[in-house]
Amino acid sequence: MAYQLYRNTTLGNSLQESLDELIQSQQITPQLALQVLLQFDKAINSALAQRVRNRVNFRGSLNTYRFCDNVWTFVLNDVEFREVTELIKVDKVKIVACDGKRMYFYSNTSVHRDMFTHI
Repeated sequence: MAYQLYRNTTLGNSLQESLDELIQSQQITPQLALQVLLQFDKAINSALAQRVRNRVNFRGSLNTYRFCDNVWTFVLNDVEFREVTELIKVDKVKIVACDGKRMYFYSNTSVHRDMFTHI
Protein backbone atom coordinates (compact mmCIF):
# COMPACT_ATOMS: atom_id res chain seq x y z
CA MET A 1 0.00 0.00 0.00
CA ALA A 2 1.18 3.52 -0.75
CA TYR A 3 0.42 6.78 0.99
CA GLN A 4 -2.81 8.41 -0.14
CA LEU A 5 -1.47 11.90 0.56
CA TYR A 6 -1.74 13.07 -3.03
CA ARG A 7 -5.43 12.28 -3.50
CA ASN A 8 -6.19 15.76 -2.11
CA THR A 9 -4.04 17.53 -4.71
CA THR A 10 -5.55 19.16 -7.79
CA LEU A 11 -4.60 16.11 -9.87
CA GLY A 12 -5.94 13.64 -7.31
CA ASN A 13 -9.22 15.53 -6.89
CA SER A 14 -9.71 15.71 -10.66
CA LEU A 15 -9.11 11.98 -10.95
CA GLN A 16 -11.61 11.23 -8.19
CA GLU A 17 -14.25 13.51 -9.76
CA SER A 18 -13.77 11.83 -13.14
CA LEU A 19 -14.04 8.39 -11.58
CA ASP A 20 -17.20 9.42 -9.73
CA GLU A 21 -18.76 10.57 -13.01
CA LEU A 22 -17.87 7.28 -14.67
CA ILE A 23 -19.40 5.35 -11.78
CA GLN A 24 -22.57 7.47 -11.88
CA SER A 25 -22.96 6.85 -15.61
CA GLN A 26 -22.31 3.13 -14.96
CA GLN A 27 -19.31 3.07 -17.30
CA ILE A 28 -17.06 1.59 -14.59
CA THR A 29 -17.65 -0.23 -11.33
CA PRO A 30 -16.71 1.20 -7.93
CA GLN A 31 -14.20 -1.63 -7.59
CA LEU A 32 -12.44 -0.54 -10.80
CA ALA A 33 -12.39 3.07 -9.58
CA LEU A 34 -10.73 1.92 -6.36
CA GLN A 35 -8.11 0.02 -8.34
CA VAL A 36 -7.40 3.15 -10.40
CA LEU A 37 -6.97 5.20 -7.21
CA LEU A 38 -4.62 2.60 -5.72
CA GLN A 39 -2.54 2.65 -8.91
CA PHE A 40 -2.51 6.47 -8.79
CA ASP A 41 -1.22 6.31 -5.19
CA LYS A 42 1.62 3.99 -6.19
CA ALA A 43 2.51 5.94 -9.33
CA ILE A 44 2.56 9.42 -7.78
CA ASN A 45 4.59 8.28 -4.77
CA SER A 46 7.07 6.50 -7.04
CA ALA A 47 7.36 9.42 -9.47
CA LEU A 48 7.97 11.98 -6.74
CA ALA A 49 10.53 9.74 -5.03
CA GLN A 50 12.47 8.94 -8.20
CA ARG A 51 12.07 11.91 -10.54
CA VAL A 52 11.98 15.09 -8.48
CA ARG A 53 15.46 16.44 -7.88
CA ASN A 54 14.78 20.11 -7.09
CA ARG A 55 15.73 21.50 -3.71
CA VAL A 56 13.91 24.26 -1.92
CA ASN A 57 15.18 25.89 1.26
CA PHE A 58 12.69 27.40 3.66
CA ARG A 59 12.79 29.33 6.89
CA GLY A 60 10.00 30.28 9.26
CA SER A 61 8.78 30.30 12.84
CA LEU A 62 7.54 26.99 14.17
CA ASN A 63 3.94 27.30 15.37
CA THR A 64 3.09 23.66 16.15
CA TYR A 65 4.39 20.18 15.43
CA ARG A 66 3.11 16.64 15.87
CA PHE A 67 4.41 13.12 15.29
CA CYS A 68 1.72 10.45 15.02
CA ASP A 69 1.71 7.11 13.20
CA ASN A 70 5.14 7.81 11.66
CA VAL A 71 3.85 11.07 10.15
CA TRP A 72 5.31 14.47 11.07
CA THR A 73 3.07 17.53 10.79
CA PHE A 74 4.54 21.02 11.13
CA VAL A 75 2.77 24.38 11.00
CA LEU A 76 5.09 27.32 10.33
CA ASN A 77 4.42 31.06 10.34
CA ASP A 78 6.07 33.78 8.22
CA VAL A 79 7.77 31.34 5.89
CA GLU A 80 10.25 32.14 3.11
CA PHE A 81 10.85 29.56 0.37
CA ARG A 82 14.03 29.93 -1.70
CA GLU A 83 14.98 28.13 -4.89
CA VAL A 84 18.18 29.47 -6.45
CA THR A 85 16.91 32.89 -7.65
CA GLU A 86 13.26 32.78 -6.60
CA LEU A 87 11.87 33.85 -3.21
CA ILE A 88 8.29 33.24 -2.08
CA LYS A 89 6.88 34.49 1.23
CA VAL A 90 3.72 33.13 2.87
CA ASP A 91 2.03 33.78 6.21
CA LYS A 92 1.39 30.17 7.22
CA VAL A 93 2.35 26.74 5.88
CA LYS A 94 1.43 23.21 6.91
CA ILE A 95 4.01 20.54 6.08
CA VAL A 96 3.19 16.84 6.32
CA ALA A 97 6.18 14.51 6.06
CA CYS A 98 6.14 10.72 5.84
CA ASP A 99 8.91 8.16 5.55
CA GLY A 100 9.04 7.57 1.81
CA LYS A 101 10.90 4.30 2.18
CA ARG A 102 8.11 2.75 4.24
CA MET A 103 4.84 1.86 2.59
CA TYR A 104 2.32 2.66 5.28
CA PHE A 105 -1.30 3.31 4.42
CA TYR A 106 -2.18 6.92 5.22
CA SER A 107 -5.22 8.78 4.03
CA ASN A 108 -6.38 11.61 6.29
CA THR A 109 -4.53 14.77 5.31
CA SER A 110 -4.78 17.72 2.99
CA VAL A 111 -1.57 18.35 1.15
CA HIS A 112 -1.13 20.42 -1.96
CA ARG A 113 1.81 21.14 -4.22
CA ASP A 114 4.19 18.35 -3.23
CA MET A 115 3.76 18.36 0.53
CA PHE A 116 3.29 22.08 1.22
CA THR A 117 -0.07 23.62 2.01
CA HIS A 118 -0.47 27.35 2.26
CA ILE A 119 -3.07 27.96 4.94
